[in-house]
Amino acid sequence: MILIAHLGPAGTFSEMAAAAFANNFAPDTAVLKAYSTIAQAIYATVAGETQYCVVPIENSIGGGVTITLDTLWEVDDIHVQQSFTLPVQHALISEASSVDEIQTVYSHPQALAQCREWLAKHLPEVNLVRASSTAEPLPKLKEDISAGAIASPWGAKIYDLPVLAHPINDYTDNYTRFWILGRQLSTGGQFTSLAFSLLSNEPGALLKPLQLFSALNINMSRIESRPTKQSLGDYIFFVDVEANAKEPTMQTALEVLKLHTAQLKVFGSYDLTKLEQPK
Repeated sequence: MILIAHLGPAGTFSEMAAAAFANNFAPDTAVLKAYSTIAQAIYATVAGETQYCVVPIENSIGGGVTITLDTLWEVDDIHVQQSFTLPVQHALISEASSVDEIQTVYSHPQALAQCREWLAKHLPEVNLVRASSTAEPLPKLKEDISAGAIASPWGAKIYDLPVLAHPINDYTDNYTRFWILGRQLSTGGQFTSLAFSLLSNEPGALLKPLQLFSALNINMSRIESRPTKQSLGDYIFFVDVEANAKEPTMQTALEVLKLHTAQLKVFGSYDLTKLEQPK
């Protein structure tokens, strides 16, 4: 049996992503295990409670998933095994007979933000309430026909709830990139993800690491910063590059990076995998 951690409860986009991975990797032996937060799901894999963890790392509309980034910086001995993207299509789910009957809409803040224009047009007077996940409010909808939730059609199917409108995304090209995390260091793949903090907060401190990639002809496909939570103006930088960590140029880059950073973490090398969305 292979346990795969993910953000719960049942019906979240993270569960759908975990199911996609399970169906592709080990359809007969994989078991999904839901956790209340992304951090708890990562901790479970670090502790050996699960073999893998599927977490969102970046959304094409909302940007980086900060709790994932922050937790990965805090923990050790966990690495990216694979990466894949899934389309995000939000639906308005409710037992109401029409959109006009809905007085309150529940959802995760990112989902509410990604449907802001649709809500302003179709439900301008509705009360918007934040939830810890898109799936959290779904079990409550059967008790209140004046309530609705923004979640995935996957979630509506799991809880046997009707979909009033779909898709309601403001942007049709809405994708979330997920990482499959495990304790084994992955060295195969054309992408490498890493993070570092700087030696000092002074002019040119960040320029030196970034110039290094350019000098070695290593393409940097993503950079994002997060506060260290220790001092105002101090940041951790998360970087994706298009190179395998075992390549000679990348090995050189990592050795030089150690000289210009206070702390350096390499999350592993991996491929971008295509997975079918579960039905």
